[in-house]
Amino acid sequence: MRLIKTMIHKDVTNLSGRSFERRAARGIILRGSEILLLYTKRYNDYSFPGGGVDDHEDVLTGLYRELAEEVGAKNVRVIGEFGFIDEYRPYYKPEYDLMHMVSYYYVCAIAPSMDTAKLEDYEIANGMSSVWIDISQAIRHNKEVMAKAEPSMGFSIERETFVLELIKEELF
Repeated sequence: MRLIKTMIHKDVTNLSGRSFERRAARGIILRGSEILLLYTKRYNDYSFPGGGVDDHEDVLTGLYRELAEEVGAKNVRVIGEFGFIDEYRPYYKPEYDLMHMVSYYYVCAIAPSMDTAKLEDYEIANGMSSVWIDISQAIRHNKEVMAKAEPSMGFSIERETFVLELIKEELF
């Protein structure tokens, strides 16, 4: 799979410290000019469905599980690999200096009908919901949030917006 980009958060000054390693799998699901994304009210942003791969899972098993949980996707089929982002950012637990996260993006197809999402408590508390949205509208929204540097802005918005722009350029 191709490396899309290496991202180092502005607050990370040393990559040789103790790092928490995390793998994530994220789905790119298209329908005409729309893309299936998650809107999170707390962060006021759009992001890809998917998330952390459990220790006992391979990346694709984690992808299928996350898409079922977050958007209720059924009959998920991977059409192709899109690429991965290698990311370093601050981590909140004192036993680590930083988080090293590798996010794998896959172009997927799903059944037209979806089950009810099974969001985790923190996702519900953050106001997360799935939405079909025009990709240009999602990019514009995220860029406005970044330009304003809204206090609620999360760490992932830069990564997700970069990938959205690349998808628009390469897949639309």
